[in-house]
Amino acid sequence: MPYKIVAMILAGGKGTRLEALTRKIAKPAVSFAAKYRIIDFPLSNCANSGINKVGVLMQYEAIALDSYVGNGEKWGLNGVHSFMATLAPRQTEEDAKWYKGTADAITQNIDFLDVQEPDYVLILSGDHIYKTLYNKMIDLHIKTKADATISVIEVDPKEASRFGIMAVDQNDLIVEFQEKPKVPKSNLASMGIYVFTWKTLRSYLKADEKDENSDHDFGKNIIPRMLADGNKMQAYRFQGYWKDVGTLASLHQANMDIALNRGELNLFDRDDITKIYSEDTHSVPQYVGNKGSIKRSIANQGAIILGSVDSCVISNEVVIEEGAECTRCVIMAGARVKKGAKVHNAIIAPEGVVGEKQEVNLGKDEIILVTGGSYK
Repeated sequence: MPYKIVAMILAGGKGTRLEALTRKIAKPAVSFAAKYRIIDFPLSNCANSGINKVGVLMQYEAIALDSYVGNGEKWGLNGVHSFMATLAPRQTEEDAKWYKGTADAITQNIDFLDVQEPDYVLILSGDHIYKTLYNKMIDLHIKTKADATISVIEVDPKEASRFGIMAVDQNDLIVEFQEKPKVPKSNLASMGIYVFTWKTLRSYLKADEKDENSDHDFGKNIIPRMLADGNKMQAYRFQGYWKDVGTLASLHQANMDIALNRGELNLFDRDDITKIYSEDTHSVPQYVGNKGSIKRSIANQGAIILGSVDSCVISNEVVIEEGAECTRCVIMAGARVKKGAKVHNAIIAPEGVVGEKQEVNLGKDEIILVTGGSYK
């Protein structure tokens, strides 16, 4: 690249709406589509875009996520001219404090960024499902000489109040920003993907740090202040599949999109330049028994299917015993569905167990979480 860019991935949130799935691990480390973890998506997107300097900012239950991310080898970010660093809140001579908000997380790592001397900083969320190359967005930022470029996507107007909403002019310059408004003025929602000119952003972060009344948040503070000061704020219209998997229902829906091959998220094209990379569990092959059946589903290595599976996502080391029936289920690593059990519209947590002949959620549309055993 003719310019220097560093990506900073915000991966420290609790993800409390995922209930027991995030009780002991950070949301970006949660399983997705049998083979992956959520964090695989922004990291793979960076690698595929040729962005070879990446910081992953961690906070809540960081041990498992830190261990998984490692030195970035899974995504090719550990080469001679590339690196990945995990960045947790740290104690200094002056203070020891947690990240207080998304902007504060970057502020606490200004020294890290200064060492890299970037022209631009790409800020990403670590808990969204999408595939892309960031190059077009970065090119637009440079071409328009913007101070900030925000990736936006059109959402259902009924859902717009859940997002940061942009109003734009005929050139897609942002003229107004509303953070989760009760009465949205448009349906262009921020995706939490930002490109900033580093010198400009740095000055706003330093000013925000001194503001005791700030939430130290990009959506609530930094972006509105930059807009109010007349900075050039560009909207980039994202095309393709994007999902914020912050609830059990949205996580289940995104997994079903993969299993049922609907939407625009294709994980099966070997020649795709936006391929998603993940760890190899080095498990034994999957096995479907004589009385087992599987359709409209995906299953990872080590899965043993002796019962009936329809429209399911099955992770490694899962066992579906004889006579068990699973429909529209997301079954995570090491889970077991015992003989004669019937499960519908459920997420079964890692090591979760459905007992023999149990009937779980049959005939219901609501998505439920099944736990049990130890979470790892």
